[in-house]
Amino acid sequence: MNWLDLAACRFEDPELFFPLTEDGASLPQIERARQICHRCPVIRECRTAAVRHGESDGVWGGLTARQRKALFARPADRRTRGSGDTG
Repeated sequence: MNWLDLAACRFEDPELFFPLTEDGASLPQIERARQICHRCPVIRECRTAAVRHGESDGVWGGLTARQRKALFARPADRRTRGSGDTG
């Protein structure tokens, strides 16, 4: 069975998970999407897939694109600083 078959969002309107922006008037929409994500049994699989596939839009695994970028950029920043490169 594919993890998508267990996703809490599988019967929801996909548009809910793709707000036009990540702030302002889109915040209530993002919060509704995140509420669905947070009751999902496969939230981790969804989040991992979004990062792995470079999803640059939408709410995946309870995170917006901006949140995913910030969360997963940190280890790369540490590797760069710790590499001994002074350039």
